[in-house]
Amino acid sequence: MNAHTQSPLLPVYAPPAERFVRGEGVWLYTDTGEKYLDFIAGIAVNALGHAHPALVAALTEQAGKLWHLSNMFRIEGQERLAAKYVETSFAEVVFFTNSGTEAIEGALKMARKFQSAAGRPERIDIIGFSGAFHGRTYAAINAAGNPSYLDGFGPRLPGFVNLPFGDHEALKAAIGPTTAAIIVEPVQGEGGCRAMPLECLRGLRELCDQHGLLLIFDEVQCGAGRTGKMWAHEWAGITPDIMAAAKGIGGGFPMGAILATRHAASGMVRGTHGTTFGGNPLAMAVGAACFDILNAPEFLARVQDISNHFGQALEGLKDRHPGLVQDVRGKGLLRGLKLSIDPKPVQNAARENKLLVGVAGDNVLRMAPPLVIEPSHIAEAVARLDAALGAVKAGQAA
Repeated sequence: MNAHTQSPLLPVYAPPAERFVRGEGVWLYTDTGEKYLDFIAGIAVNALGHAHPALVAALTEQAGKLWHLSNMFRIEGQERLAAKYVETSFAEVVFFTNSGTEAIEGALKMARKFQSAAGRPERIDIIGFSGAFHGRTYAAINAAGNPSYLDGFGPRLPGFVNLPFGDHEALKAAIGPTTAAIIVEPVQGEGGCRAMPLECLRGLRELCDQHGLLLIFDEVQCGAGRTGKMWAHEWAGITPDIMAAAKGIGGGFPMGAILATRHAASGMVRGTHGTTFGGNPLAMAVGAACFDILNAPEFLARVQDISNHFGQALEGLKDRHPGLVQDVRGKGLLRGLKLSIDPKPVQNAARENKLLVGVAGDNVLRMAPPLVIEPSHIAEAVARLDAALGAVKAGQAA
């Protein structure tokens, strides 16, 4: 396609010129054979890196058997994978979706339906927090309340309350007779890799119990082993009533899930919700293979160890670039460098050094590498980031 030909794609993205055609582990390769170190992993999706043999085998085997049935019929893979989630988490029931934003939509519906079925139909308000990102569908953008995602799409939906992140008094004041639930990411991704303090997560659980509310955790980005536990909320020693998961749980194959207690899901009876593609046999085969690797205690222990190493290396970058790097944020292998400038130039400079990273709100350079990275990959990534920060700094001085 030449420069004068318009793309047939809707122009909502602005990708760089590189065309990646192959991946292996933590590396991506372009159509010209150039090799890039991938420290964004499809935005925290490729949890086991690219072309992981176990996932490739699971998908290939299932592809030769059955691709799609729809939920008109029983899908054995759903029952097997749901049992794995239930046996190892707070959840008692699971609903499979195609994406994180679908999981969020279902979680919001579940919370309101719970209140209605319990004789409290006036309880529709969902409380969320600034900096949140819950997806791009209509209810999801209203739950997050980010004006840049809401403007131009008509009136805001009723029943969503957005509060400042960390303002405990505002939260207490906002809870009233029409409040149904609170939704929060234990570690914000899009909002700037901000981890909610563990005592605050515990406080949310207490508030919900006190007022008869449901607690919804959005672990679409921070779950699936990314913090060194299978689910990020486990660090706080508490459980939600409903949780949305996606991204890493499929290791690169599109899938999401709503996990819930039977109590929270009690209003979701036959006919109240559904999906055509969610829980399809292909996704279930890959999801089961991915779960078995991610949830192994030795794998999670290794993620914790490598996360500590990564955090220390990023602190070293902060020390070397005090004028540019203000803080190291995040938890586990969802990390961010809070910069004093727009992170896009640093992201671009990193890509010129064959390192792929992301950006997030609050001037944060976001990193969510595959969970299988080695110390050598961290050393390589930090060296390339060091060069990128140095190039940007030199450009400012010129």
